[in-house]
Amino acid sequence: MKKPLWIPSQDRADRANLSRFMRFVRTEVGNADLNSYAPLYRFSIEQPATFWTLLWDFIGIRGSGERTPVLLDGETMAEASWFPGVSLNFAQNLLRFDDERIAIRCHDAEGEHPPVSYAQLQRRVAALAAAMRASGVVAGDRVAAVLPNVPDALMAMLASASVGATWFACPASLAPEDAARVIAALTPKMLFIGEQAAGLETALPPIETVVFIASHITPSSAPAGTLALLEWIAPFADAELEFTPVAFEHPLYLTYARMPDGSSEVLLHGTSGTLIQHLKELVLHVDLKREDKIFFHADNDSMAWYWLASSLAIGSTLVLHVGAEFPPNDPALWDLVDEYGISVLGLHSYWLDASARAGLAPRESHRLLSLKTILTAGAALSPAGYDHVYQNIKERVLLSPISTGGDTLACFALGAPLLPVWRGEISCRGLGMKVEVLDESGQPVVDERGELACSAPFPSMPLGFFGDPDGSRYAAAYFSRHAGRWCRGEFAMLTGRESLVVGE
Repeated sequence: MKKPLWIPSQDRADRANLSRFMRFVRTEVGNADLNSYAPLYRFSIEQPATFWTLLWDFIGIRGSGERTPVLLDGETMAEASWFPGVSLNFAQNLLRFDDERIAIRCHDAEGEHPPVSYAQLQRRVAALAAAMRASGVVAGDRVAAVLPNVPDALMAMLASASVGATWFACPASLAPEDAARVIAALTPKMLFIGEQAAGLETALPPIETVVFIASHITPSSAPAGTLALLEWIAPFADAELEFTPVAFEHPLYLTYARMPDGSSEVLLHGTSGTLIQHLKELVLHVDLKREDKIFFHADNDSMAWYWLASSLAIGSTLVLHVGAEFPPNDPALWDLVDEYGISVLGLHSYWLDASARAGLAPRESHRLLSLKTILTAGAALSPAGYDHVYQNIKERVLLSPISTGGDTLACFALGAPLLPVWRGEISCRGLGMKVEVLDESGQPVVDERGELACSAPFPSMPLGFFGDPDGSRYAAAYFSRHAGRWCRGEFAMLTGRESLVVGE
């Protein structure tokens, strides 16, 4: 009989945030049966209004207004509305800590950047936001960036959110002419660029303010016609944090996405939906805590980067790496895990599979004492990749592949600290996500291959496509295959134990 590769210890299960949340829900709703993942999942999709409201309370989201959720205020899934009476500020929720604990550590080819404490993070974001306001940026404006994964990029995003502006990180993979076309269409009020984008501003229509952010420990000089970051914010060094409250569905992020037909779109993501979805995943599924140090090699236009940013709300330490991924046949990443005490490690599945083929055995060369969770994103992790983790990296570690996408900035399926890990399977569907596998006729199936779909609204569902006022392109892209269900052309199998096997 097939056995799981990992089962949580009783101590880990008892200390998990998810266990605390179940106790909280049982007390609030008076249902003693909510004592394991399966009944909690059913509760989350059968009583979504109660579930999301209790989650809001449990994770302590800061906002104001009436929190009565309206789940379906129209005839289609795309017309769902969430907490329409609420207003909040995304950055205020991420900047809730103000102490000397390290918020960000960053490493590049030259070494380590100076670490940033939570208190320093608050002061820098306050200065950035004040400089933005002085430059005329207001709520509803768009701020674009072509930057690597440096701390200042994260701070610029937080400053944009504190003002109520909408942030767009242009993919570094785009050719300069394509990047210029996409940014020009968004008509940003402000642009941040790094060395790799130097000269891009000359290919764009006039932008009121262009700020240069250096990528490395040894900074480059700002190109002509741009403002050097430190000089630009210097007059605002003593600014106080100020947060502009916005509506629940106020656009927070714009993300660039390739569609299955080869076309491209820019999606709008709402402020509060992104916040509550990310914190649900990070707190309950990843079991992220204040003492954790989390690393995910990510470009700052990727879902993983937005996830990392939201981790600040938990008070964890974010470990950033500037530059190419570490070679999978080299111990450099595992050196970093030991040096920085990384406890939650995010990897691309292809990287982990390549590491397995390279024959590395980090458990023999490194201590890895801090490591408690490994996340993988991208294509499905191979069964051999699962074996590699438990045979060559660490036995007592939660392996949590995730099924996600830049289009939702959220996970359809991922792991949970109370559930076993089975070879080749993703442990569970995300709480509050009515995820099903559909056959060709649109009927849910179990133990059969079909199309992965979400059959009920979820808070981080995109607001739509930029420049699609009637929503027709958005509806055609995600709701045309199976009426009333969100689909994006991904295939999977839902097993009898409610885990998922993703892939063709």
